[in-house]
Amino acid sequence: MSAAILVAADGGNSKTDVVLADADGAVLASVRGPASSPHLLGVPGSIALLDGLIRQARAQAGLPADLELTRAEVYLAGADLPVEVDILMAAAAEAGWAAEHRVDNDTFALMRAGTDEPDAIAVVCGAGINCVGRNAAGQTARFPALGPITGDWGGGHHLASLTLWHAARGEDRRGPATALQTSVAGHFGLPTVEAVGLALHFGELAGDRVNELTPLLFAAADAGDPVALSVVRRQAAEIVALASVAAGRIGLLDRQVDVVLGGGVLTARHDLLHEGILGGLAEEVPGARVRILAEPPVTGAVLLGLDALGATEEAKAAVRHSIRNSRSR
Repeated sequence: MSAAILVAADGGNSKTDVVLADADGAVLASVRGPASSPHLLGVPGSIALLDGLIRQARAQAGLPADLELTRAEVYLAGADLPVEVDILMAAAAEAGWAAEHRVDNDTFALMRAGTDEPDAIAVVCGAGINCVGRNAAGQTARFPALGPITGDWGGGHHLASLTLWHAARGEDRRGPATALQTSVAGHFGLPTVEAVGLALHFGELAGDRVNELTPLLFAAADAGDPVALSVVRRQAAEIVALASVAAGRIGLLDRQVDVVLGGGVLTARHDLLHEGILGGLAEEVPGARVRILAEPPVTGAVLLGLDALGATEEAKAAVRHSIRNSRSR
């Protein structure tokens, strides 16, 4: 085993993965815990949760308590603004997980998991939406990604809310009629969309159950419903806009660039959404090569650590293989 050992973490809004690996690409431990986003837990809560998971990973690997890890690579949802990254970097230093460390947004880990190329853009569309980019010179592009207050549009939760919104307006005729009226009411076993809204208002339905509606939107779009189609097309246009703006900021609009698509909405590869993205990118970023993420984002966190350690390509391939196989079991 190589003397250098790194710990890598990918912390999102629903789960956190932590992997210990050495510089030869051997995975020594892998643990999973709950969400660790500082937007949900605050910085102290996020650091405390990560600290517990890292301790679990060390115990699983059988590492001596006094062994200092070489490097920590931590990528978190909610590390969006430079000031937030700085605060988290300082907190990670105080936690003392390793001799060297880096904390950044989890979309960078997703991007590294999806491509080995130095010129790359990543768009994640899961519960929310975000985009980052980097080029071979080390320049990066990012967005605040704080929701509507910073101009964001889309993501699974937003699409679900729009599904209910359009269904309600179609039913009471403030908007065009849509098949979503029937599917939304039927999904909750209620006679009307208005009844759904009232049940949510009075707490008879939990508010987070609205997030169940995104698949109904795509099903209606596939069936040709004009309202659902307009929402799906808007989501495709937003993803293209994020990728093209990020590419422009770091000089990649006229170069070959990998565009990694991740998050549940994109990895589901809904035909209409995917085709809209491909068509839009062909116009706006002609050199785009679309990559649908097939690896867990924590793979990217480990690879970024191996990059920093100067590990061999064989070591990186070994890590990909090991994590892929462990997730398939």
